[in-house]
Amino acid sequence: MSDSTNRPPLPPFTLKTAIAKVQAAEDAWNSRDPGRVVLAYTEDSEWRNCAEFLRGRQQIKAFLERKWAKELDYRLRKELWSFTENRISVCFEYEWHDDSGYWCRSYGNEQWEFAEDGLMQRREASINDVPIQESERKFRWEHAS
Repeated sequence: MSDSTNRPPLPPFTLKTAIAKVQAAEDAWNSRDPGRVVLAYTEDSEWRNCAEFLRGRQQIKAFLERKWAKELDYRLRKELWSFTENRISVCFEYEWHDDSGYWCRSYGNEQWEFAEDGLMQRREASINDVPIQESERKFRWEHAS
């Protein structure tokens, strides 16, 4: 268990609390604030992000800083796929561009496992990038600072 405070909703999840957990994750990631996002994970959280393996908040924060330095104008949507007592599976898509204006839409799936305090202790993600034209973008809302 983490030394942080509880992060509701807590497991075991219901449909309502699983949907709320997914929405909270979407909102946090759309902030593009690594310091905010990393607080949802246990101190020793384990991640697989495609072929990259991370352990702990420090590595996760460094990963997110690199990610959002490259993936500009990042906008994400997550959708609950399934859930059990302390696990949630989501599908997601997000759009971003690099510093040369090359746009991508990234599609993926994540499996999350939570500690009793509601912090994520494990994340497994598979992601595929699809090149798109700027005119094909679906996510055009303003970024909230």
